[in-house]
Amino acid sequence: MSGPSPEPTGGRPAGVLLMTYGSPSNREELIAYLRSVRAGREPEPDLVAEFLRRYELVGWSPLIRITTAQGAALQELLDATDGPGRYLVEVGMLHSEPRIEAAVERLAAAGVERVTGIVLSPQYSSIIMGRYNQVLEAAAGSGPLGAKGVEVTVAGAWHDLPAFLDALAERTLQALAGLPDGGRGVPVLFTAHSLPRAVVDREPGYVDQLMETAEAVAKRVGLDAEQWRFAYQSAGHSPGEWLRPDLKELFPDLARRGHRAVLVVPVQFLADHLEILYDLDVAAREEAEEAGIAFHRIELPNTQPAFIRALAGVVHHKSPA
Repeated sequence: MSGPSPEPTGGRPAGVLLMTYGSPSNREELIAYLRSVRAGREPEPDLVAEFLRRYELVGWSPLIRITTAQGAALQELLDATDGPGRYLVEVGMLHSEPRIEAAVERLAAAGVERVTGIVLSPQYSSIIMGRYNQVLEAAAGSGPLGAKGVEVTVAGAWHDLPAFLDALAERTLQALAGLPDGGRGVPVLFTAHSLPRAVVDREPGYVDQLMETAEAVAKRVGLDAEQWRFAYQSAGHSPGEWLRPDLKELFPDLARRGHRAVLVVPVQFLADHLEILYDLDVAAREEAEEAGIAFHRIELPNTQPAFIRALAGVVHHKSPA
């Protein structure tokens, strides 16, 4: 890991763009969001109704608010460590406002010549996350420096960045400390979003990254091999096999083995959103409690100072400034 980057060429700031999936905040935005996720296809009424139920149940998603706060915290830290004006941070969403395209426009208008896009998922796959690259490159335009004179790159994977692993371990230790007896003996289940096996078979290294993150955090926390497992969550309903085991499949066996509590540690998600607030806090919790197990999860990184330091580390390591 390198230290603070040198002054950008010509004194111009280097652009940093935090990118994530996006989320709707009302019914009208939900339909547009689902249409974007589905590459322009209209969502079926049943799909809209189910997502509307979930979003209303959790009070809609705070993802955009949190991502904006992450960007502001990163800007503040970079200004403090590298000097004001060396980096300019923006945030952009793939499937909702504020869009990636508008963020690139703002960076270009501010005189930025180079933009490093950071996908807010530490594990990276060119197949799974390739849409971010496409949208970012299209926003900059064609040609070596783009129609707007902006050169764009995507940071790629940072799943093994020590500062990120430390931040996730910190959240895990905090959660265990809040359980009876300091969480001694409580199973820890590391999770990531499930994917169709056909997708992963084309790029198996992505799953390797997930496992490397889980193993590194388990080591930092001091978990022995019997205390933790890896599982998937939030599987979709499209045809074909999805990655398993699903988190909820593990609860009955844990109960049979005498466990009465579980701690869930997402290793891929970095902010509260629907896959956390509904898929874990509502759906998974219900199934755990039906099995007689108390459900606990870590607090997501959100604007955790250790996590913002990790993002600054990504900038210093990946930015061409």
